[in-house]
Amino acid sequence: MSVIAVIGCGRIANNAHFPALAQIEGLRIKYACDLIESKAQEQKDKYPELIENVITDYKVALSDPEVEAVWVLTPNYEHYTISMAALKAGKHVFCEKPITINYEKSLEMAKEAEKQGKMLNIGVCNRHHKSVEMIKQWFEEGKFGNIYHVYCSFRSNRSIPGLGGAFTTKAQSGGGVLIDWGVHFLDLILYVLGVPSLKTVTCNTYNEMAKDMKSYKYEYMWAEDTADMENGTNDVDDFVTGFIRTSGASISFNGAWAQNIPDNEMFIDFLGDKGGARLSYGGKFKFFDGQTLQTIEPEYDIPGMYLKEDAAFLDSVKTGVKDKNYIDGVLETAKLLDALYESAEKQKELTF
Repeated sequence: MSVIAVIGCGRIANNAHFPALAQIEGLRIKYACDLIESKAQEQKDKYPELIENVITDYKVALSDPEVEAVWVLTPNYEHYTISMAALKAGKHVFCEKPITINYEKSLEMAKEAEKQGKMLNIGVCNRHHKSVEMIKQWFEEGKFGNIYHVYCSFRSNRSIPGLGGAFTTKAQSGGGVLIDWGVHFLDLILYVLGVPSLKTVTCNTYNEMAKDMKSYKYEYMWAEDTADMENGTNDVDDFVTGFIRTSGASISFNGAWAQNIPDNEMFIDFLGDKGGARLSYGGKFKFFDGQTLQTIEPEYDIPGMYLKEDAAFLDSVKTGVKDKNYIDGVLETAKLLDALYESAEKQKELTF
C-alpha cells in the first residue's frame, strides 16, 4: 500500500491527476492539501473512498512519517519551496511542469533529490503519450533516417490564461506561453531526439495582445477564476519564436497564447531524410515514407498518459529505478527555456 499526499487541488489536479490516481490500486491519499480549503474538500467529496483528510498546510503532510511521496501540483513559483521541503523531509516528489521558474533552482532541486536519495519526477506528461513513444521508437529504428530538423507550432487565438493573475505575472510563473505551453513541445522534441546537447539558441518574445488588459477581448479564457484584468499584472510573453541548434537536429518554433488569427495550430513536424511525420499535439501522427511515397496513418489506442505517468512514478518509488520523467533527464529542457528567455532579453544568439 502506497501512502501519498497531493499538494495543490486546482485545475491540473482536478482534470488530470486525481482521476488518474483514482484508477491505481493499493493507493491511499492520506492528505489533499490546498490553501483554499474548499478546493481540497471538493476533491474529497468526489473521491471519498480515496482521500482521507483535507488540510491547508502542506507541512502537516510532510511531518507525517506514513506519507512516502507527495504530488506538488501548485502554481510554478511554489514548486521549488514545497519540493525542496518535501525532499528534506524524506519524501519522494512528483512535481508538475515546469520544474520551477528557472534553471538555477531546478538544478538545486535535482541535487537535493540525489543528496536525499529520493525520486523527483517532473510532470512532462507527453513522454508517456503513446504517439510520442511510437515516434521515438520509429526514430530509433531508423524509419526517419536522419532527422535533420523539427518544427513545432503551439499557437492559439486569444486564450491568455488568467489574465492579470499568476499566469501572467513573471515573478510567479517564470514566463508566459513559452514556459507554459512551450515546455511541453520542446521537452517532447528533446526526448524523441534522445536529449541532444544544446549548441546555440536565438529567440524573440512579444507581449502585444493584452498590453491594455481592460480592453482585451477574448472568446475563451481558461483559469479565468484567477484573472485580475482591472488591477493585475501582465509582464510575460504571449507570442514567442525561436531557433535552436543542437548536436542533432535543429529546431524552430512559433508559439502564441493569443494572436489575431482564428486558427489553433498545435503540431510538431519531424523532418528526416528517409521519412517525416506530423504529430497533432495530444493526438495521433501521420508518417510520410520518402522511399515509397506513401502516407502511413498507424492505428493504435492512446492510453491515459497521466495514469501512465503517475503509475510509473509510484513504481520508481517502490523499485528505486529512475523513470524517464526523473529530473535529471528534464534539466536540459529547463536550461533551454532559460537560454531562450535570456536570448530574447539580450536580443542576441547565445552559445553553450
